[in-house]
Amino acid sequence: MKKTVLKGKTLQELKEYFTEIGEKPFRGEQLFDWMYHYLSDDFDEMLNLPKSLRERLKAETELKTLELTNTSISGSEGTVKLLLKTGHDNLIECVVIPEEKRVTLCVSTQVGCPLDCKFCATGLMGYKRNLTAGEIFDQYAMAKKIFERDITNIVYMGMGEPLLNYNATVKSLELFAGRLNKGISLKKITVSTAGIAPRIKALADTGLRPKLALSLHSCFEDIRTKIMPVNGKYPLKENIEAIEYYLRKTNGKITYEYTMLAGINDRDEDIKALAKLCRRMPSKVNLIPFNSVEHVHPEGFSGQLRPTPKWRIEEFAERLRDLGTTVMIRDTQGDEIAAACGQLAAVVIN
Repeated sequence: MKKTVLKGKTLQELKEYFTEIGEKPFRGEQLFDWMYHYLSDDFDEMLNLPKSLRERLKAETELKTLELTNTSISGSEGTVKLLLKTGHDNLIECVVIPEEKRVTLCVSTQVGCPLDCKFCATGLMGYKRNLTAGEIFDQYAMAKKIFERDITNIVYMGMGEPLLNYNATVKSLELFAGRLNKGISLKKITVSTAGIAPRIKALADTGLRPKLALSLHSCFEDIRTKIMPVNGKYPLKENIEAIEYYLRKTNGKITYEYTMLAGINDRDEDIKALAKLCRRMPSKVNLIPFNSVEHVHPEGFSGQLRPTPKWRIEEFAERLRDLGTTVMIRDTQGDEIAAACGQLAAVVIN
């Protein structure tokens, strides 16, 4: 008999499940609390459930969706990469990034990615399937159990495009927003997208209001399409209009993620175009040093990409600030274990 996977079900879905099997709906609240607040995967721990019900649940249902297969730790700054196996024997990665005042978890939403962004190792490995809401949430649960400090922030910036796995992404956000889950707040969660304009608007209409980041990388349509083929289907102009809609609905601020590529998007005209874009709405820019994807053996245009020198990144940032733009230069963390931005590809680096 195929077991029912309970991890990933919302509070309402759990109540409905227990009603269907002849139990009182409040059992759904109890299980929700165990799964999403106490992060338990063991029915034997759930002593407020009758033993007969616990035995039935063990026989007919499944809680755990992921298995830890490898942990890599960066010795320089303590970044931790978890290699996880799904129930379908696919491998995914998530990354814990410790800083002085916060600990950020970078979660994946797909096994691989279909977008083929030329600077990203995940895109170069191809796409296999979407993750379930339970598999997205379990990355948080597993990381929280392993890491000594509390996780304070979550970014949907790992493997995959969150808005191409829209239903599971939204459902996982609902789990984090659930009244019984006291571990994390949506105010501390950022969804990063390469730009799926209709889904940006749809996310705005949910009322969940996570922070939004756009993987930008160029303000010029032709260059952006070369770097990110998805721009051919959802042009930057359409995405900017969708972001404006999102900010009107949420009263928030957009973060533009901008990977610095030598000779491609680090020119003087890029500075002017980026500053002009940032004046349209409340925003900030994260400049990201290009991290090597050599561990996935890139070919063609991807193999030709080179990082912008550090001095130029700093000059680029300063000139943007002179034009009134809020800019951060993201520190590279975890590159020695292929855990830095753009490097996730389910590859073990020893």
